Formats: sequence, structure tokens, C-alpha cells
Amino acid sequence: MNPDRPPAALAGRPPGAGGGVRLAAMVYDLIKVRLLEGHYAAGEPLTVEVLKAEFGVSKQPVMDALRRLSADGLVAITPQVGCQVVPYSRREVEDFFAMFGGFEGAVAAAAAARRTEEQLRRLDTVSAAIGALRSEPDAERRARGYRTLNREFHAVIHDMAHSRVMAETSHRMWDLSDFLINTTGLPQPLASAIEERHDDHERIRSALAAGDAAAARTEMEQHITGTVAVIRDETQASGVA
Repeated sequence: MNPDRPPAALAGRPPGAGGGVRLAAMVYDLIKVRLLEGHYAAGEPLTVEVLKAEFGVSKQPVMDALRRLSADGLVAITPQVGCQVVPYSRREVEDFFAMFGGFEGAVAAAAAARRTEEQLRRLDTVSAAIGALRSEPDAERRARGYRTLNREFHAVIHDMAHSRVMAETSHRMWDLSDFLINTTGLPQPLASAIEERHDDHERIRSALAAGDAAAARTEMEQHITGTVAVIRDETQASGVA
């Protein structure tokens, strides 16, 4: 989905044109993609009037979408004031990644015990594609490619765990992770760390292939919690406040 252009189902639709729940879901998806990809900055206002004019819809589907995004922890709605992209403090970001790391470590441990050979081959393929990004000279392509392939890499591990509860919970946490990373103000977050992130993945992959649940848990937890240090280092290097 292109976050800068409304989908075909919304294009040219006059404000107030039907759609109901489905229309609100489409607006939700479009705004969410923008939030996860850093189209909006932390603390930036989201104006209902601007959004409804941009998408060519009435006020109701925009409000419904924003309420869902508020429940996701991505936007904050203040009655009689308005809506804004949630700004999380540094401590809150660190707390999240500590918690996220522990959860993903548990997923990796389960995956080590339950993975199939076919799933290991899929993981090999994705990891190789991430490795190829190390030679990509364009930082923007490197950052965007890593974000997409990284989600795919971890999605394969979620499949290995064979647990719907783990997969669904993890998906929500990965959305918040992407949101926190991409609202730092960095132009190409994680672009400088592809080498070390790939090395992390290779250690995780080796532990999974060996069926070593303890090593898989440890390597995964360190990989996730290490995201905070990468963001900190890139922020300092770029001079972003």
C-alpha cells in the first residue's frame, strides 16, 4: 500500500459516500502504514478535517480509524483538543524493548523445539536477502529493505513456534516496534547497523537449526534489546535531538 496515496477504493469517493465498517478499516490501514513507516513524527497533530478531505470520506470513518489506532497505542485522542501521534519517552522505549526482547526470546525458544526443515530453508532464504543488503550503497533502500525483510525473518520464526497466541501477540508488538523506531526522527533508521543485525540473525538461525532452545532465547532477546543501543548511536551520530 502506498501511504502517500489513498487506495483505489477511496480515490474519487465523495465525502460521506457509503462503506461503513469497511471504509473505516481502509482508512485505518492507510493511516497505520504511514505511522509505522514514519510518515508522521512523534507528537505531530492528526487533524480529522485534513484526513477526511485527503481521503475523500466523511468524518465518521476517520474517527473510527483514529479510535482503533488509539487502542493500538499509536495515536492519542484528547477530548475537545484533538489527536496526535503518541510521543513515547526514552524510558518508555527502553522498557518496551526490554519486554519485547523477553517475549521474542520465548517465541524463539519454542521455535527451536518445533521448527521444520522447510521452515529452516525459508529462514535461510530471507537471511541471505538481508545479508545482500550490506552491499547496498543507498541508505534509504538499505533501511526500507531491512525493515521489510526483518519482519519477514521474524514472521518465519513465529511460524516455527506453531502458536497462534504467540504469533498474534508478537504481530502487535512488532507494529509498535516499527512505530517507535520510525518516529525517532532519524531519516534511515537502522541503515548503519545492517552488518551487526545480520550477524545477530545468523546466530539466531544457527541456534534454531541446532534445536537449541536456550541459545535461541538468549540470542533473540539480545538482538531485540540491542535495538535501543542502535537507535541511540544513530541518533547521536546524526545529531537528532
